[in-house]
Amino acid sequence: MAITTEIRDRIAEIVFDVPPVNAFDSATWLSLPAIITAAASNPEVHCVLIRAADTARGFCGGVDIKEMQAHPERITLLNRGNYLTFRAVREAEVPVVSAVHKFVIGGGIGICGASDVIIAADDAYFSLPEVDRGAMGGASHLSRMLPLHKVRAAFFTGGNIPAAEAHRLGAVERVVPRADLVAEARAFAAQIAGKSRKALVLAKEALNGLEPRDVDRGYRWEQGFTLEMYMHEDSQKSRDAFVETGQAAKF
Repeated sequence: MAITTEIRDRIAEIVFDVPPVNAFDSATWLSLPAIITAAASNPEVHCVLIRAADTARGFCGGVDIKEMQAHPERITLLNRGNYLTFRAVREAEVPVVSAVHKFVIGGGIGICGASDVIIAADDAYFSLPEVDRGAMGGASHLSRMLPLHKVRAAFFTGGNIPAAEAHRLGAVERVVPRADLVAEARAFAAQIAGKSRKALVLAKEALNGLEPRDVDRGYRWEQGFTLEMYMHEDSQKSRDAFVETGQAAKF
């Protein structure tokens, strides 16, 4: 039960298995950049596939709210781990495919938004519940996936975006039955892995350079507001409510 990497057929498969909901603490987030970079920089790897374990309840539950409730002083460590993780995905030498099922929350959005391709199970949904958790952040990467007003509606309400809707709006490449997710994702990654590594590296660099805005700088801008929110009493109230009841606090 950890984060593992397996290299096979020129695909580096990074698997999340951190019970109960793949919500990572600050130490785990800080460990991810090196794992992702090592996989993508391996000369035998032409594509990176990120997914949750078959037995996992969902792709990624974001950050460990219980850690932040108990240790709010670790917010700067968490922020840095998030930032470096998402940047490592986006700056990976080769294309990164995220295969997601069930919940893709908070930091899971950052991983998907930084990825090159998303394959989703039909039970997947995307959510940024930060406004109900006493936090900020994630809109920069969700904006890489979805139109501006959809992002704002999701952010202000903390609502869910089903995989089918994300596919309709162009964020998700394919929606597949849950039972077929791993096989379908591996097959898609294999199409990429069959290409010249040199061509893929150059294509990734070129496509990143063509983007109209800097998603990493945008996320750092957001994180300034994250820190400001964490310093406010409403943030602790929100975290307490979530940990104690699983519900949003009332204001």
